[in-house]
Amino acid sequence: MKFSDYKYKRPDYEKTKADFIHLIEQIETSKDLIEQLELIQKINKIRNSIDTMSNLSHIRHTINTEDPFYNEEKDYWDNMGPMYHELDTLFYKALILHPDKDNMKNHLGEQLFKLMENSLKSFSAEIIPDLQEENKEISKYVKLLASAKIIFEGKERNLSGMTPFLLSKDRSTRKRAQEAKYLFFLQNESEFDEIFNNLVLIRDRIAKKLGYKDFIELGYIRMNRIDYSSEMVANFRKQVQEEIVPVATSLYKKQAKRLNLDNLSYYDEKFEFNSGNATPKGDTDWIIDQGKKMYHEMSLETSEFIDFMINNDLMDLTTKKGKAGGGYCTFIADYKSPFIFSNFNGTSGDIDVLTHEAGHAFQVYRSKWIEIPELLWATYESSEIHSMSMEFFTWDWMENFFREDTQKYFYTHLGGAIKFIPYGVLVDEFQHEVYKNPNLTPQERKEVWRKLEKIYKPHSDYSENPFLENGGWWIQQAHIFEVPFYYIDYTLAQVCALQFWKKMRINRNEAWIDYINLCNIGGTKSFLNLLKHANLISPFENNCIKNILDPVKNYLKNIDDSSL
Repeated sequence: MKFSDYKYKRPDYEKTKADFIHLIEQIETSKDLIEQLELIQKINKIRNSIDTMSNLSHIRHTINTEDPFYNEEKDYWDNMGPMYHELDTLFYKALILHPDKDNMKNHLGEQLFKLMENSLKSFSAEIIPDLQEENKEISKYVKLLASAKIIFEGKERNLSGMTPFLLSKDRSTRKRAQEAKYLFFLQNESEFDEIFNNLVLIRDRIAKKLGYKDFIELGYIRMNRIDYSSEMVANFRKQVQEEIVPVATSLYKKQAKRLNLDNLSYYDEKFEFNSGNATPKGDTDWIIDQGKKMYHEMSLETSEFIDFMINNDLMDLTTKKGKAGGGYCTFIADYKSPFIFSNFNGTSGDIDVLTHEAGHAFQVYRSKWIEIPELLWATYESSEIHSMSMEFFTWDWMENFFREDTQKYFYTHLGGAIKFIPYGVLVDEFQHEVYKNPNLTPQERKEVWRKLEKIYKPHSDYSENPFLENGGWWIQQAHIFEVPFYYIDYTLAQVCALQFWKKMRINRNEAWIDYINLCNIGGTKSFLNLLKHANLISPFENNCIKNILDPVKNYLKNIDDSSL
């Protein structure tokens, strides 16, 4: 069945609530484990149906944010999402307080009960109005980004449509494109500031109502960080500052030398070679055809997966008017279907979507046997391992996409992984500072960002752009608005993905087996336990970063980047 045939119907909350409560009451009085598990299965069927409708509404809204029907449905889910979450908490309480909890745990797994306990710690009926308000502010941010109508080179473009000009071979074009892009943010700066300020205060208020010192404590619980703490994350950031920042800085210096520049300006950072960055050599349909060929040749598992995605139209990839920015992968439970959303723009990022988001989709396709919603996906930092590692497993097929630009792609992809990690921890530390001090003014928040940029990205030169020099870069980073503390996850996963890159260069088959094993078990284990299952070293171990940096530096050193 194709995605267009997937039926959306707004759920009847009152009926859902009555069915939920009836089943929960039966669980609470049941003394038979088999009966309990059957009742749990019935509740999960209802929950998966609700999740299906929520996801269909979200996907169709982001495909066209100007669609009046799905705009209305978006408002419904913003308002009712916390109400459905309240039903989940009633279910969680019934299991956690049940006399047969230990027997259930033996069948359903330790991880599920830890996740349920976290959910209960992060919710109470008292905060439902605050959660509704939080959802509405996030929706305002998404719509504001999607509203960008930038006139450039005689045509109206959205933010994604500006990307090819930001990477132009012509330096003056890059500069003008960046200026046009940031003019949009400057013109809407006060509205972005207001939305974020509201979000920070709402989240701080929620945390205080739930009895936490600040939102940092609650944020970690929301992110289901079960087996590591903010202190461990702070130590990881310290290692990044000491070991990776110098390597990243040296890569930027080499880049400036390649471009015959005394130093990089902000509009040069993403432009790697005077001959132009690596670009795919065909349009969207051609890319999909190449992707299908790649996944067919890679393995039986990926062949089956890509046929399912293409045959059922489960990818919306082309940027268009009214479409939300960015990219994501989600899962439509009742149809057991992953879905990939993106905005192709003719850059190498299009191929990254076909590998990164497909990595997410492949994982959830492999673990779709799991009926329990909480365990279908791994927690965020673990999920990003699947996506970032798939980027490296596809290297053997990159020549199909990039032809003469293949070596450029390898160099920028691997070097970009190293450059990215300091930025990722900068985003994380910024959020810690913001939520530790929720009453900072918008200007003070920007000063915090700029101060941290000078630590983690000391090469950045914004002297020609007052908006960025004033600390405004972070406003375009959607995660900061939408999912607080979801960013260190990318850096932890990047370290793990680089371990897979290192392993596959020694024995690709063994690396692939570890990867498949990781995908197959979904979210049934916590982050550190998933790493053990996949034979990966924890990024929190002191020598982990050094062990991946050495082979990466050697690989990059052996490429004559000046000839590319």
